[in-house]
Order: sequence, then structure tokens, then C-alpha cells
Amino acid sequence: METIISYLNNMFAALPRTAQMDGVKQDLLSSMEEKYHELKQEGKTENEAVGIVISEFGNIDELVEELDIPAERDENKLPMLAPEDTFSYMAAKKRSGFMVGLGVMLCIIGPALLILLNTLSGSGFLKGVISEDAASILGVVALLILVALAVGLFIFSGMMLEKYKYMHKGFNLPYDLGSEIQHRSSAFVSTYTLSLVMGVCLCVLSPVPVIAWSLINEDSTSYGVVILLLLIALAVFLFIYYGNIKESYSFLLKEGEFTREKKEEKRVMGNVAAIIWPVAVCIFLISGFVFESWDINWIVFPVTAILLGVVNSVYSAAKEK
Repeated sequence: METIISYLNNMFAALPRTAQMDGVKQDLLSSMEEKYHELKQEGKTENEAVGIVISEFGNIDELVEELDIPAERDENKLPMLAPEDTFSYMAAKKRSGFMVGLGVMLCIIGPALLILLNTLSGSGFLKGVISEDAASILGVVALLILVALAVGLFIFSGMMLEKYKYMHKGFNLPYDLGSEIQHRSSAFVSTYTLSLVMGVCLCVLSPVPVIAWSLINEDSTSYGVVILLLLIALAVFLFIYYGNIKESYSFLLKEGEFTREKKEEKRVMGNVAAIIWPVAVCIFLISGFVFESWDINWIVFPVTAILLGVVNSVYSAAKEK
């Protein structure tokens, strides 16, 4: 019977995955199972029963023509993913999301630590322990170390996913495996939604420490900025980690951003972000060391994020036109 199920999955692999096709497939499977058990009761061997069932139900060209269903011929040429490769890819994406999320957190914590050390030395808390210049140098060294660790995590994460690069050329999922992935994706929706809500709440509340600290003591606003960056770092980690898990489901099911149009949009925005973010970091460091504006130059990061959002919206609107 497993041979019949596998044959049926291959028959429907070249057809669109819709509710209509799922219903047709289940009806056909029921008919094939009924015929198979009838033949077995008549004394047919396993191979004889399977051969008769496939020869009787194995051609769906007439059914496709009757329902006016367009067959995806190009998709039929794509390799079929095995369950072990599929679940291994999902596990790798989850680990990759953790590493990338942690790396981005370190990149944000670095400036926060630099601001904290400069504020502590400037307010006299480190007097007698370390000079202001030494505190600044120590902050820069700590920032560079954290960025170096982050880059290492990014590289290792990319290498981890390198073995699955072939999947981006296209693939098909067996029907049973696709149904399992779809079920897991549906069950993950609540967790993903909660992570989004928590991340957005952290971003919305992140300016509160700055405002509160400025009301208490205007000279100590930088402490609020440090807390702001830490809250944003945590929010970004939630977005990246749980977003990577969601992305693995969407990739395997070819949904959302992994349609052909969205893939092109993601490629373009990735190239734009690769230019804008390093520029933002340079502006942050130059404005801090040259103009000593550590109390206000943190605004570079949220402005950059907003700018990327605007660019993405403009690009999407232009593509639709």
C-alpha cells in the first residue's frame, strides 16, 4: 500500500496544491485503497494488487483536463525533498536564527556599553579607577570585540546553511511531508504572533527610560539611552529568532515572501541594507568621537530602520505599478 501512496504523491506533485486538488487526491486515494483491499481478498499477491490498482487509476490526464487544472510542468522536473533533509534544514534554520539574533544583539550592546563607560567616566563614577580617555578606549575595544564575535556568528551561521543552498534552485515536497509542515506551521502561528507582540512592545516602550531619566536628571540621560538600546537589542533578537523559524516554514511551503515576486524584493532590500547599516554605524562613531554627541547620536539606528522601511514600501509600490 505504501507503493500506491508514493505513486499517488508523485502523480500530484506536478499539480497546484489547492483545496480542490487535496480533495480530489483524497477521493482517489480512498478508491485506490478500496480496490487494493478487494484484490487482496480475492487472493492477489501484493505486487499483483499494486500493479492492477496503478494501471486502473494511474492516469489522471483525463481528470486534469475535465477539471481544467493547469499542470506545473517545470515544477515536475524539480527534485523531491526527503523527510530527513527537510527536518534537518528546519533545525539548521532555527540554530541559524539564534546565532544571527545573538550577533545582532552584540552589535547593539557594543554601542550601549561604549555610551555607559563614557557616561560613568564623565560623571566621575570611575574617578580614581580609570581616566576618561582610558574609559573611552576601553569602550571602543569592547565594542570591537563584540562586533568581531557577532561577525563570527554571522559567518558560522552562513556556513551552516551552505549545505542547503541547492534547495533555493527549487524543489517539491511529498504530499504527506507537505501536510506535516503545514500542520507545524499552523501550530507555530500563535508563538510567532506572541514574539512579534513582545518585540513591538519593547520597541514602543524603549524611549520610556530616556524620558524618565531626563525628568530625573538631564545630565544622566545617557543611562536611559543605554537601557533603550538593550530593550531594542532584545526586541531584535525576538524578531530574528522567531522570524527565522517562520521563514523556514514559508520557504518549504513556498508561501509569503518566497513567492517569485517576493524573492526578488528580498534580494534588492538585502543589498540596500548591506550598504545602509554600515554607513549608519560609521555616522554613529564619527558623531560620537568627533562631535562628542553620545547623548543624541543613538537616534541614528531607529532613523536607519525607518528609512529602510520607507525604501521597502516605495520599492513594493513601484513593483506593483
